[in-house]
Amino acid sequence: MMKNMNIEKKKTSPALFVRQVRQEMQKVTWPEKKDTFISSAIVILLIIIFSLFFLLTDQIWSFSIKKIIQFGTGL
Repeated sequence: MMKNMNIEKKKTSPALFVRQVRQEMQKVTWPEKKDTFISSAIVILLIIIFSLFFLLTDQIWSFSIKKIIQFGTGL
């Protein structure tokens, strides 16, 4: 039973590993500069839009809660 636990793992030499990595990197289809730029611009634009949305939402809730508290305390 213990013999099944001692399974030998293949060790890859560093040179073989580097060769395999280079082979795999040649298979990768890299996006063009234009695609990367457009994707980055969309991400930045969405970050700005969502930031403004949450800022506005936070301000509205803050104002509303302050008014409710003021109304409750009779000020």
